[in-house]
Amino acid sequence: MDPEDPFMDNLRASIIAVGRIKSGPERTLIDGYLKRLPWDVTIREVEERRPITGAERQAREAELLMAAIPDGALVVALHERGRTMTSPDFANTLADWREHRSDHIVFLIGGADGFAPEALARADVKLSLGVMTWPHALARAMLVEQLYRAHTILKGHPYHK
Repeated sequence: MDPEDPFMDNLRASIIAVGRIKSGPERTLIDGYLKRLPWDVTIREVEERRPITGAERQAREAELLMAAIPDGALVVALHERGRTMTSPDFANTLADWREHRSDHIVFLIGGADGFAPEALARADVKLSLGVMTWPHALARAMLVEQLYRAHTILKGHPYHK
């Protein structure tokens, strides 16, 4: 992709995540990358406060996640068994999604018990940040950093090196 092409400047991304991140180092890191990104990236946090567990909790979190997905968005679930990519592959995949599928990409981050089957079924793509398990706050930070890195790769900026 031509670094001078403004095509990717109008990408919209949403991160819809179960749970809340309070102030602290993860929030600071996330906010720092969001400020640097020219893309419209929003984070929406959903949370079930009732003391339910297991499959019931997964099902309720799936309802909350799916209700927050805007119409027409491409949905990407962050999942341990999802596809792994290099950063350049992720950047090129984002460009391809933007060009051929949707200008709004939604990333779902499930709760501590993982996704209910209906939430995974709703995802157009399953993406893994690696084979290790990450705390949800770090997964958000890693995703936002990879979005920023993708932007710099597509623009030919030296950040990626």
